[in-house]
Amino acid sequence: MDYTHFFIFLGSLVVLHYAVKLLGFIRMLCPKFFFPLPKSFLRSMGEWAVVTGGSEGIGRAYAFELASHGMNVIILSRSKDKLERTAKEIEEETGKRVKVLVADFSRDDVYREIEDNLKDLEIGVLVNNVGILPSMIPSKFLETKNLNQTMTDVINCNMRAMAEMCRICLPGMEKRGKGVIVNLSSGVATIPCPLYSLYSASKVFVERFSLCLQAEYSAKGIIIQTIAPFSVSTAMIGFQKGGLSILPEDFVRTSLQYLKAGGKINGSVGHTFMGWLLQSLPSGILHSEAMQEGFIAYVKKAVASERHSSVKKPQVGESFVPAANIALNKLTA
Repeated sequence: MDYTHFFIFLGSLVVLHYAVKLLGFIRMLCPKFFFPLPKSFLRSMGEWAVVTGGSEGIGRAYAFELASHGMNVIILSRSKDKLERTAKEIEEETGKRVKVLVADFSRDDVYREIEDNLKDLEIGVLVNNVGILPSMIPSKFLETKNLNQTMTDVINCNMRAMAEMCRICLPGMEKRGKGVIVNLSSGVATIPCPLYSLYSASKVFVERFSLCLQAEYSAKGIIIQTIAPFSVSTAMIGFQKGGLSILPEDFVRTSLQYLKAGGKINGSVGHTFMGWLLQSLPSGILHSEAMQEGFIAYVKKAVASERHSSVKKPQVGESFVPAANIALNKLTA
């Protein structure tokens, strides 16, 4: 039997498959060309933007950027002082209104008050940014300190908070037939990431939940996107620069250029390459015991160096990039 035509057909399908993947990758390198975003687009979604973890870091940068696009902003975090300081800066710089809501997302009883404060507002954009990492030093699951409480905190902050905020804000967007939801995942969710089991798994939930919602509500005119950044220069990693690290303000401006792409993005060209590289590496190397032990030692050294430079430790309920990104940043510098 002659299988020539079958193998030609099969080979054509393989070539077509990789051609489509290559085209998709090229589109990610040229967001301004493939996904042009008019200056008025975000404001056209609604009057208000909501940003969790909005008092500093990436969340603060989103709040500033959305206000600069003409939106009034509601920022949520557990630190009242930081919220009020950020709100004042945004109002003075942009002239837009800013509301602050104090919320500790590690708790179960915060959502009724949030819902009461948001129910009468036209919310056009929701940014789910708040999240926690169990420890700056990577560790195996059973070696996590206060494991039972840590599991609860990670589930509440990294997973439930996002789902609850979508539950609160999505109905109004569906009713108006427009809106934007941006959910912050992490680059460490790109592949199974031992030593960050709880954190990386929670961020996989963010990605899957976002992609499912996008499929369910894109026909309603709502964009739901998940962003998986790698190293972003914030206080939590000592404002490190160089390598793939990017300032929060630059990262937010860049990531918004991909907004119309929907789905999952890494937020910048450099981070897109990093995601591709991690997915290309053999998992057997990354998951080996020797690699894990070496990684723990490397991050301990990096964190010790940062603390020696008077860098504050991360706090529960605040948004930041995990310690893995310190190592990634140093490796790519």
